[in-house]
Amino acid sequence: MAEISDDIFFATIPELNTALKARKFSAVELARAFCDRLEKFGPRYNALALSLREQAVRQAKDVDGDLKRDRFRGSVQGIPYGAKDLLAVAGHPTTWGARPYAGQIFDYDATAIQKLRKAGALLTGKLSMVELAGGGGYRFAAASLQGAGLNPWDRSRWSGGSSSGAGSAVAAGLVTFGLGSETSGSILTPAAYCGVTGLRPTYGLVSRYGAMALSWTMDKIGPMCRSADDCGLVLQAIAGGDSKDPASAGKSFFYAPQYAPKPDQVRIGWSPADFFEAPEESARPAFKQAVEAVRALGVQMVETRLPDLPYGLVTSTVISAEGSAVFEPLIASGQVDQLADQKQIAGLRAGLEIAAKDYLKAMRIRTEIQQAFRKLFAQVDVLVTPARLGPASKLDQPLDAGANRPMPKDQGLRALIPAGNAAGLPALCLPCGFVDGLPVAIQLVSRPLGENLLLSLGRQFQSQTDWHRRRPKV
Repeated sequence: MAEISDDIFFATIPELNTALKARKFSAVELARAFCDRLEKFGPRYNALALSLREQAVRQAKDVDGDLKRDRFRGSVQGIPYGAKDLLAVAGHPTTWGARPYAGQIFDYDATAIQKLRKAGALLTGKLSMVELAGGGGYRFAAASLQGAGLNPWDRSRWSGGSSSGAGSAVAAGLVTFGLGSETSGSILTPAAYCGVTGLRPTYGLVSRYGAMALSWTMDKIGPMCRSADDCGLVLQAIAGGDSKDPASAGKSFFYAPQYAPKPDQVRIGWSPADFFEAPEESARPAFKQAVEAVRALGVQMVETRLPDLPYGLVTSTVISAEGSAVFEPLIASGQVDQLADQKQIAGLRAGLEIAAKDYLKAMRIRTEIQQAFRKLFAQVDVLVTPARLGPASKLDQPLDAGANRPMPKDQGLRALIPAGNAAGLPALCLPCGFVDGLPVAIQLVSRPLGENLLLSLGRQFQSQTDWHRRRPKV
């Protein structure tokens, strides 16, 4: 058996793909090594919901057969990955991170899982998540069937929600990439806290068929990876129209960052207050350095801010109303009381009381938000702001502990996570530095279907920095 070094566990998709083609190790050897690592260290971070070793090794044997015959199916062929436990895998438990669904088994695969299998990727495990992807709202990191997601950089810190297991597993080298989901921050937050690169695709670009629904009009499936380049390769494999998802945009995606505009042709909107005043004080030097790294790419930096609209209220109203409607049977049965977080139980019940007029008003304002972004993107091509305003929170603190921290009067782009999700915009999270040994990150946001521009800028940013290559001590 070929020796699999630690470097392999932190290799990028192209690096692993090249090594497989060169027969430095077989796909079976690679799959077994990653399964060993995921099973050994996954529980250390509460990241593993279910090992899929037998299935991964079986598929790896097929990949080896293809490689011997020079049948190349794409960049993710033979690459081990994990999937958030809200994506259905036929014949295996899909728990949605919640006790009431611990025994739930579907007889079909989610579309994203099907596409990756067809491309030859190897699913080595289901990854933990916040229960019901945070539906109803939650106050403590422990709101998960596997317990609080632990950060590989410091296990006294949270890995972020709701795709907590994917963030931890990618950061710790337990999988090469992870599939997560975002309704309002659930890819960007764990990516930022764990120091990995996360991509939230345009709404409708990736099918949600086979994924737990939280908000029919806001849910998105996307990758968490080692680099922007890896995110582009995974997105190409999982994107595409799907008649089984009524919200499908019917669009495919071809990763071609080389055809994106040159940096000097790109206008990036930013707000100084976002980087120099709003972040936690200890994080401001790192964010200042990140702004200078973006500027050094040669882009045009344009001071801008979001229009004054109730982004947070709109997204919370939509998610609460739709999420509680999704889980009405759970609430009516009383099994909602089995959830771990009391705030979430109360929030799900309260969501059923949202009046139709309030939901419809939120949806009307949401149209205004989309129109406001169309006007904004006539002035700039990309927006940049911190992904989170500081490093990962401590596990013993409630997640709303800093809610009353004073903020600058200039709103800047701070509401970009709820605003961007309400408008269905793509976002790319890029590690940009460290604060007391913990990662921090920026996010880039562009107009719908602007993924290639984001990924091109991400590639260039990461070619000039090495924050995404740093590794925690596992």
